[in-house]
Amino acid sequence: MPRQPRAWQRMLSGRRLDLLDPTPVDIEIEDIAHGLAFVARWNGQTRGDHAYSVAEHSLLVEALYSRLWPDAPVKWQLAALLHDAPEYVIGDMISPVKAAVGPEYVALDDRLSAAIHIRFGLPAAIPALIKKRIKRADKVSAWMEATQIAGFSHAEADRIFGHPDAELIRGLDIHLRPAPAVRQDFTRRHAALMDRL
Repeated sequence: MPRQPRAWQRMLSGRRLDLLDPTPVDIEIEDIAHGLAFVARWNGQTRGDHAYSVAEHSLLVEALYSRLWPDAPVKWQLAALLHDAPEYVIGDMISPVKAAVGPEYVALDDRLSAAIHIRFGLPAAIPALIKKRIKRADKVSAWMEATQIAGFSHAEADRIFGHPDAELIRGLDIHLRPAPAVRQDFTRRHAALMDRL
């Protein structure tokens, strides 16, 4: 009988995460922060000497979410920070690739998201309104990234992502940094939000 292909990954924390059946007990924030700090957005097609990581993007999305909804409960700020957390093991696929892969990618992402959410005290499925709000912050982040580091013209980014309010993004310029610094800031922000829950 042929052996089943391995569907788990060993994490630096020592945890063994089953990608097909992830459990909250195998989720550690240090693993998430480390993985996301080394996963490049835009398939690495950004200007600068360091990759623009998913961890850096996640920090920006949470900051934008908090500006858009300053009275939002802390748990939804945490959800914004963790919105791309599954990418610490499945990588960041650009939208055209996700569309080509199809529903299997969505199902894998959903299973990992549920385990991550439960691990940190969030509901397995984030309410639709909150997901929509996080998506809005995500699109503003994408516009900023596209125009500041990914080579898009403002007109092209406006057409694809919509033009953000200038006041919303004031003071949130993107600066590419080494992965260890981003990892530390991601972990620190997660701890601050957890302390406030």
